[in-house]
Amino acid sequence: MRLIRFGQPGAEKPGVIIGETRKDLSGHFSDWDRAFFRNNGLAKLAEILKDPASLPDVPPDERLGAPVARPGKVICIGLNYSDHAKESGMAIPEEPIVFQKGANTVVGPNDPIIIPRRSEKTDWEVELGVVIGTDARYLDSPADSLRHIAGYCISHDVSERAFQLERGGQWTKGKSCDNFNPLGPWLSTTDEITDVQNLSMTLSVNGERVQNGNTSTMIFDVAFLVHYLSQFMTLEAGDLISTGTPPGVGLGMKPARYLKAGDVVDVAIEGLGSQRQVCIDA
Repeated sequence: MRLIRFGQPGAEKPGVIIGETRKDLSGHFSDWDRAFFRNNGLAKLAEILKDPASLPDVPPDERLGAPVARPGKVICIGLNYSDHAKESGMAIPEEPIVFQKGANTVVGPNDPIIIPRRSEKTDWEVELGVVIGTDARYLDSPADSLRHIAGYCISHDVSERAFQLERGGQWTKGKSCDNFNPLGPWLSTTDEITDVQNLSMTLSVNGERVQNGNTSTMIFDVAFLVHYLSQFMTLEAGDLISTGTPPGVGLGMKPARYLKAGDVVDVAIEGLGSQRQVCIDA
């Protein structure tokens, strides 16, 4: 299944994509949120979709929001691709580097990237997003992880490098600016993705391909990350994990290159669709 949310910001409704058609599920569910996932929502949705013709269509020009409601947590993994660590001038981590973004950074896949005030180093990062489907705490092994995953989506981890690396403290300041996590366009449930560790991923700025990677080169794979994180915190249904970015970020270019108002960013992951954002000033 491919889950979407559509409508104006703050008033999104739940839907799905079937083939090329968007279907409205707001008559059956209030939202794709923690309560939906915790209450066996995916199984209930699958039953309803046995008769999709009865569902109303969503207009094709309707705005898409993030495919899940605002997460309780947005957990990010730093330097999870060895060649990205190298371009950043940092050592390959022996354990996952974990940080969090503000949950209010999560916006629709085609909403604008807002360049923060006094920013000169706003950067791009295409990432695989993992959405938790059932609460996970102290999992016994990585093999236990998959049953706790609802699905996968594109997660664009926008970053302000000066705020992140030059202003003291941890990375949160450079990761939590408004609109710094476009998500979607849809959430693919796990049955839609044959091999999550073999998905091509790309990002272009103004038509120039700058990132070209594959989830096969992750240092710590999805199953390991869910298991690992569950040893430190309870992962709750609806939480989002962003699993790291391949090389090609602006910080690693020589000279470094960053986003400015008017730039257009295109992001894609195999099987998970594509995003397009226009950069604007705050």
